[in-house]
Amino acid sequence: MPLRTIKKDTAEALKLEWILHVKNYALTLDKNRCVGCQICSLACPKEAITFEKQAKTKGDKAKKARIDIDLAKCNFCGICDVLCPFGAVRVTLDGKHALSVLEKESFPQLIRDIQVNESKCPTECVKCEETCPLDLIKVSWVTPDGKTIESLDSLTEREKVNAKVKIDIQKDFCPCCRVCEIKCPEGIMHVRKFVHGKITIDPRRCPENCTDCLDVCPITGALVFSAKDKKVHVDEAFCVYCGACKIVCPADGALELKRTGISHSCIRSGAWNKALERLTSSVDMSKELKTRGSLKARESVRKRLGLKED
Repeated sequence: MPLRTIKKDTAEALKLEWILHVKNYALTLDKNRCVGCQICSLACPKEAITFEKQAKTKGDKAKKARIDIDLAKCNFCGICDVLCPFGAVRVTLDGKHALSVLEKESFPQLIRDIQVNESKCPTECVKCEETCPLDLIKVSWVTPDGKTIESLDSLTEREKVNAKVKIDIQKDFCPCCRVCEIKCPEGIMHVRKFVHGKITIDPRRCPENCTDCLDVCPITGALVFSAKDKKVHVDEAFCVYCGACKIVCPADGALELKRTGISHSCIRSGAWNKALERLTSSVDMSKELKTRGSLKARESVRKRLGLKED
């Protein structure tokens, strides 16, 4: 048991601490990064995380759901840290990032597959930086003498010809919405979503001129308001299936969201199976387990027969 517990809630962050004899556990929620998507709440094995829909003032935009964490229930396992698509949660041990569920191999890592071919980037193009809805991309230029230029306007005409484009992406906070890939020239960016699913809006149930879901959506272009029918429509090319929109939707059945799978490192764990079932469904979880079982059986046969990989 901890000697002392601390819970501090400010406008910027929610911080929980366990202070023991020789260890100090801490969980910090960055409220600026949190979008109120409820994924951490669904996955938490202790049911320590709760969300509350905020009241909407007439004439104002809808607000993202408010999160709270019960210090009496939280055991700093780090599952919320692992699964947050936006990197809003960070669990530390003595000030260092530490995730016991990964260290014990009882939980997988999300696969954020983001690839950039910088050699194909036009020197004067900063479209990926400009279009990233979360400001996670920074474009810079490296001159032949090794000098890094942070601003395009600072490049001389000669440097523009010879400089190499460098793209830095804060991958730990990237939900892989693919906006940069689709907006950039073909062949430069490749982003694979790690949460897969389906989202639909029923126009018959969607209230006219209601934009609550659009107000809280963190990804530009995933939800679009149409002036023609005064309804919100979905562009699944950009949707990351976080569910922030689902929580604030005021009409039952108007917005349906279903997660069908999550890209992750190989793992065999009851804790992960339970989290996966809560995040997706028992049917989709069964499909993943069957696929995983088939792959393991195939690998076993290959090893016994001494066959090489395809």
